[in-house]
Amino acid sequence: MVSGTVDGAGASSRAVRAVSTYCLLAWTWIRAAAQYPVSIALLALGTMVTAGLDIIGILVLFSRAPRIAGFTSSEVLLLYGTSALSFATSDILLGTTERLGEHVREGTLDALLVRPVSPLIQIATEDFSPRRFGRLVPPALVLALALPGLPIAWTPGRVAMVPVMVVSGVVIFGGLWVLCAALQFVLLNSQGATKAITYGGAFLTQYPMTLFARDFVRGVTFVVPLAFVNWAPALYVLGRPDPLGLPGWTRFASPVVGAALCAVAAVAWRTGLRHYRSTGS
Repeated sequence: MVSGTVDGAGASSRAVRAVSTYCLLAWTWIRAAAQYPVSIALLALGTMVTAGLDIIGILVLFSRAPRIAGFTSSEVLLLYGTSALSFATSDILLGTTERLGEHVREGTLDALLVRPVSPLIQIATEDFSPRRFGRLVPPALVLALALPGLPIAWTPGRVAMVPVMVVSGVVIFGGLWVLCAALQFVLLNSQGATKAITYGGAFLTQYPMTLFARDFVRGVTFVVPLAFVNWAPALYVLGRPDPLGLPGWTRFASPVVGAALCAVAAVAWRTGLRHYRSTGS
């Protein structure tokens, strides 16, 4: 019992230290970027406008049809808002991990490994810029406008599910970022392929899964668990049946799926580091 308590305290201390280090490094990059406030403001505005183009695409679709795969505009905007907000947050926190392959090819990963800071934290905070936060604005505004327009009776469970959905989505996308980065220890030129999972997954989860073939939906449920980003919990919020006929408890499984995916990503990352061979630079 004492040993378990000590191990738990040690893990908690390491987690707090990792978060503190991440925040310190990110703040260092932000302070450097803040020396050029006009540039940062314009870049943040440009990022916000670019992120909002997806909304225009959805609105154009609804200008031609009242429903998409049986879902109304408010329901699809719920999917867009939760997916885009989760992905943008995970991209801010861990998106630059996709550069790992570049560090391995150029030999700069060696320099990261000799520093007394986790290489994952160093890569994740690399070039951290305030302009990234502009991506959070469009989905946040969409959610603020879409949620009141949903034709449902809001219960405490449904209200609570919305933030749980967003946080779980951040965790799932974060796990995917790290897992895809870990693959680059072996597949150095796989960045383009992994983007299909990260950025492609973000686009996929903005729309109802009923748009896609059942076998494809099974794949993004049981293989790459993108359906748990927002689709499964959104079915609970909207009171809709699951097209795959999955049991009702799966709608509440997103936090567990996110934790399991992060555990797999952590093992993959540590395995990659353990087998990495220095370039000697």
